Amino acid sequence: MASVREWVGARATIGTVFFAAVLSVAIGILNISSPVTGGVLAPYIPEAVRITAGFTGTLTGFLLLASVFGLRRRYRAAWYSTAVLLPVTAAQGLIQSPERAAPLVGLSLISLALLLFNHRAFDRDLDLTATQLSALLAIAGAQTYATAGAWALREQFNGIDTLFDAFYFGVVTGSTVGYGDITPQTAIAKLFGISALLLTVATFAVALGVLLTPAIEARLTKALGRMTESQLDILENHVLVLGYGELTEPILEELGDRARVVIVTPDESRAKRLTDRGYDVVTDDPSDEEALQRTRVDAARSVVVATNNDAEDALAILTARQLNPDVHIVAAATQRENERKLRRAGANTVISPAALGGHFLAESAVGGSGLETIEERLLDEQPTDPTVDETVETNGKGAADETDDTDETNRS
Repeated sequence: MASVREWVGARATIGTVFFAAVLSVAIGILNISSPVTGGVLAPYIPEAVRITAGFTGTLTGFLLLASVFGLRRRYRAAWYSTAVLLPVTAAQGLIQSPERAAPLVGLSLISLALLLFNHRAFDRDLDLTATQLSALLAIAGAQTYATAGAWALREQFNGIDTLFDAFYFGVVTGSTVGYGDITPQTAIAKLFGISALLLTVATFAVALGVLLTPAIEARLTKALGRMTESQLDILENHVLVLGYGELTEPILEELGDRARVVIVTPDESRAKRLTDRGYDVVTDDPSDEEALQRTRVDAARSVVVATNNDAEDALAILTARQLNPDVHIVAAATQRENERKLRRAGANTVISPAALGGHFLAESAVGGSGLETIEERLLDEQPTDPTVDETVETNGKGAADETDDTDETNRS
């Protein structure tokens, strides 16, 4: 079941859309250097439209790449834009050369199917900051000013005959390219050109700063041993380890490459060391609801709680169980008498390493044989999916509770 989720989940959707975008850019560049020969709809499509579809595939690809960035953050707006762009990409492929665009058409359709299937995974509203809104409004305002002014003064410019020419002048001026095909002929036109240049360049500089800020923040969070928000947003089917202690280290070694592990610990220095070793770490309180929501406990495969403090572990278990009633929670009890308490907090499986190790040592001390073989067999055994047999797990839990009751009676 886990493998099926990985193949058709949100991460697979983002991956296929990314490859469709890259393929669209590559085919568009190829069509610029080599004219298209026509496709399935060639007899019904004017030649100008076919040529336009050939090179605009690059633009569509870049727009899809921008949408992928939004999909990684689970934005609903990015889902809508991708749902519009993928059919456009497929249509461009049908209009273009079939031998070139056949993979693009197929990948676009597969991506669209996955996108529709996982529509519930992309449910976050696009919450733009004041800086981002200001940057967008500044760019739109500056471009409008340059276009409207150039159109109003078109008689004083050489090369502005249509509204599109005026828009082209605004874009070229703001990008500081200056092809020289449109030039001012009067002093008023030159003054307007200077004002348009200063305004558009300044707005583009602001937009560039807004785009670079998330990248700088990502580098800082990585240096501090933390996961970025985009990495957290695409988490699914992972093992969530709450807290870190002496018992946690062998658990991480056993999990290895069997599952993606995300660790939540409040210790920043320890988080930094774990990050340097290649683990995904979030520096936060393991019992905090917001921390577990950020690490997507609702999409986790299982939760492991195994620090040296049973009281803190119980709080973390209670929080995880409240946020995801169906997740499988495994806990390690430092004190044997706390096993039942951790189960009551919401853990499905509770193991006391100290009691288990003590039992093995005592049996070996009084002449028990074969214990090392049992230990080796347990260490070599592959873990099974906790969701395979819920009935057996429930019965085991009940039997364990009865055993605890018997132990407490005997101790009394």
